[in-house]
Amino acid sequence: MVDRDRLRADQENARWTASRWPKDHRQAGVSFTVHRVLGSIPDEEERFAAIKQPPEGRDRWTVDDANRRVGRQVEHPISPQEKITAIHTLARDEDVAAVVTSDLLRRPAVAAQVKAEDKVRVVEEFTRDDKVAVAAVTGLLRRPDVAFKAMSDDTARHQVNHAQVERGQQAREHFEDSSPVAPAVRRIDRTVEFLDLVTACHSFVAAAGRAVPGLRDRTLGEDERTIVHENVAKVRATLDWIEIAVDMGKVDMDSELARMLRGE
Repeated sequence: MVDRDRLRADQENARWTASRWPKDHRQAGVSFTVHRVLGSIPDEEERFAAIKQPPEGRDRWTVDDANRRVGRQVEHPISPQEKITAIHTLARDEDVAAVVTSDLLRRPAVAAQVKAEDKVRVVEEFTRDDKVAVAAVTGLLRRPDVAFKAMSDDTARHQVNHAQVERGQQAREHFEDSSPVAPAVRRIDRTVEFLDLVTACHSFVAAAGRAVPGLRDRTLGEDERTIVHENVAKVRATLDWIEIAVDMGKVDMDSELARMLRGE
């Protein structure tokens, strides 16, 4: 069945090619394949003229020349674009594409010619895997200039700070759950927290004592007064929070206070 199908296809191909080339326009010494390829030129006059004029510098048509003439892929690419097309064709297979890409990116001169936006897109694709992402980010943040530029982005800096807080919290929870000295450390922590709280209050009172007298004989503008009132409200709310924490042991911050302290 396969042979019959092949034979039928060959016959149809031959009939079509013959229909495109009347006997008086067929060229001796030019292969059937070239006739078939050039037969795809729609305009008859152009087609009949083309087969009589081989490419410049050649005395006869080749199959690749004919394919170039009609804009098809060639078997033996010469120009950069032909080579690119050939690579794309071969790389339609995902496994082949992966190997070719890996080999090419190992060549520094090749990687250097890749556009910045394409490099970013490649990195984003590769780092969809969390393990790859962790390894890549760790390596990049060890480079001071890269780390500095990355931390200039507000979102990136916030995420890093959040991750550090989370990591510290996880480490603390693990310590408290597993260490035999955790109870003693908790008692010390309470003492340290008490001292921190007293120190914070003292620092605020001392700073206010230095700053407020400086307002004598000075009239603040409307914008300045608004800013001061907003900060006084934050301080007042924070002091209420401290009193509740000290008297009742409730340290959770309500949503309104949280928004106020964030400046929202």
